[in-house]
Amino acid sequence: MPVDSPVSDSPASRAVPSKTLTPRSADLMAPAVPGAECAGSVPGPRTARSGPGTSATAPAGHRAGQGTDRGTGQGTDRGTGRGTGQGTGHGTDRGAARGAARGTGHGTSPRPGRSLPSRLRAAVRAIEERTPAHRDRAVDGLRALALLAVPLGHWMLGGFTLGGDGSLHNASPLATLGFFAPLSWLLQMLGIFFLVGGCSSVLSLRRSAERGDALGQWLGGRLARLGRPVLGVTAVWAVLLGVLSLLGVPGGTLRTAAVLVVQPLWFVGIYAGVTALTPLCARAARRWGLWSAVPLLGSVAVVDFLRYGPLASQMPSWLGLLNLLPGWLFSYQLGVCWGLGRLRRAGGYVLLTGGAVLFAVLLLVFGYPASMVGVPGEARTNSHPPSLLVLALAAAQCGAAVLLRNRIARLLRRPALWAPVVVVNLSAMTVLCWHQTAMLAAAVPATAAGGGVAGLTTAPDSLGWVVARLAWLPVFAVLLVAVGSVTRRFETPWGGAGRGVRAAAGALAAAFALYAVAVV
Repeated sequence: MPVDSPVSDSPASRAVPSKTLTPRSADLMAPAVPGAECAGSVPGPRTARSGPGTSATAPAGHRAGQGTDRGTGQGTDRGTGRGTGQGTGHGTDRGAARGAARGTGHGTSPRPGRSLPSRLRAAVRAIEERTPAHRDRAVDGLRALALLAVPLGHWMLGGFTLGGDGSLHNASPLATLGFFAPLSWLLQMLGIFFLVGGCSSVLSLRRSAERGDALGQWLGGRLARLGRPVLGVTAVWAVLLGVLSLLGVPGGTLRTAAVLVVQPLWFVGIYAGVTALTPLCARAARRWGLWSAVPLLGSVAVVDFLRYGPLASQMPSWLGLLNLLPGWLFSYQLGVCWGLGRLRRAGGYVLLTGGAVLFAVLLLVFGYPASMVGVPGEARTNSHPPSLLVLALAAAQCGAAVLLRNRIARLLRRPALWAPVVVVNLSAMTVLCWHQTAMLAAAVPATAAGGGVAGLTTAPDSLGWVVARLAWLPVFAVLLVAVGSVTRRFETPWGGAGRGVRAAAGALAAAFALYAVAVV
């Protein structure tokens, strides 16, 4: 998800093109200014002394000279050359003292001719030096963990079968390999997503109010950052569907591709909805603390009783949709409480133990499905819409996150572990929107070879498939990096795109949406 940049004057732009690191791609879930950490956070160590004219918490590349950081102004980075970084500065809602490193100089960038390991070490050091001391590394780490669980879950819990005409059809190992169900408990980490999102959103809203920004301005900015990547992926796929059709790809494969592309995007819509409720969530958290989440849990429990209890046969089929908002708002409300200091370690123990007990009771006594994701052919699902079992798991995960916060923060003080967290956070929406495309980029060409490819287009119904699919994971990851290196620009403001381009993108996205609705 879009989050405030975890670094100042983003040093990772030395390792990859700056356009892929400087946008406000990490803003929706990340506390980014002094005092903005979630409750109980411990600021990390300061990593550089401030030179003349520098912010004390804004390391800015003091290798061979001095740098300046002027809040909402500009900063200079004088390393082996000179460049200017135009950021929004410290203490703002637009990044953790972001400098875009858009100059012509080098600063602390690796010198040409150095080996790849040396360049990587230099990039890791630069990221560490430019990370503000107040950065809540645990929150960033939790977000990165939850984010990476999304592609891993889809890649491991989803598969394909080949139709008679060579078309791809969705399948799942969960349909035949029952032991896979507990894996879904680990990979279903949306509770952590919403926890971190609520925490950082309420802090962002508070900073916005302190600056005198209107509520509509704050909300509009966050929704725009969610919408741009979605508009990009759907517009691109509208074109791809036409191209693939002209190349003779079967219609069944095109329908499968549309379903997979849409699959993670529902989350964006739900997240946008709960983000709009942040002011109300904050008011409830200040007044009732952790108790403000209890009515949401109770609402889901009542709906579950009606649709699964003795009156189930008399209930309408749409009844479960009533769980959509309270089901996902539950973890978000916990995050708002965390950000406002109303959820601390005592509450973490309550959530962990209470969630674990409720999860076990629902699973063993009330017969809830074991899988946390939908299983083809099964009439009952836990996740769409969320059942009470999803909230029980989310409560346990959120409690564990609160209790482990300090340990995670200490662990991520290691530069080699912190640097990947920064990179993942800066590409959150790209990973979410394009990871299914990466898998399709391997599977669709494989169908042309004829016959099934183990772990890719063969039925996911054996341990052999599991082993082969594990071997495919690095391939999917490489393809995602390749695709993301091109598509990440959709996360940035489309300032350089004219009205015609924007209108065309909107029309293409609408066309894809109509097609997806027809086939999903």
